[in-house]
Amino acid sequence: MTYDLIPTLIPALRPLLAAEASAEALGSGDDPGDLEQAVWLRLLERLESDGPPADPALWLRGAVQSEARRSRRATQREVAYAAEPADDSEGGPEQRALTADRRRSLHAAVRRLPGRCPRLMAALLSPKDLTYREIAGELGMSQGSLGPERSRCLGCLRRMLAAEVAAPGPRGRER
Repeated sequence: MTYDLIPTLIPALRPLLAAEASAEALGSGDDPGDLEQAVWLRLLERLESDGPPADPALWLRGAVQSEARRSRRATQREVAYAAEPADDSEGGPEQRALTADRRRSLHAAVRRLPGRCPRLMAALLSPKDLTYREIAGELGMSQGSLGPERSRCLGCLRRMLAAEVAAPGPRGRER
């Protein structure tokens, strides 16, 4: 690569590139700075492989137009998500992994509950967000008995989880 050309070539082409990129970006909706950066990279690659262009100004205009076309084609091929990406307010990947692990542990404990509790708690934890009427119909029980049954199941679940999670002893050691 001819590094001695860079100090003279870049300052000479900077105003032309800024004007060309602004004009192309105006018509295509691209960011002029992105176009400029892409063309600078392309120029450096060109200098490294083939040397400087014979007519730098002509090459620069063609490169700007080519990058603008490439950007427009890429934009046309982009497909929007059907739904928004997951909200990252839960934290980073570590926090999401911990949350998923706690959720799995909770569902495993719910499955170990006695009697009708596993089905009732699974219905209450369902992502479908069922109403009490729908849960009662699904479980074949009266809507009025759901509240007391839910309280008994939650109490049982609370006792079960408290027994599984050992309370720390003196100086932070488990008992």
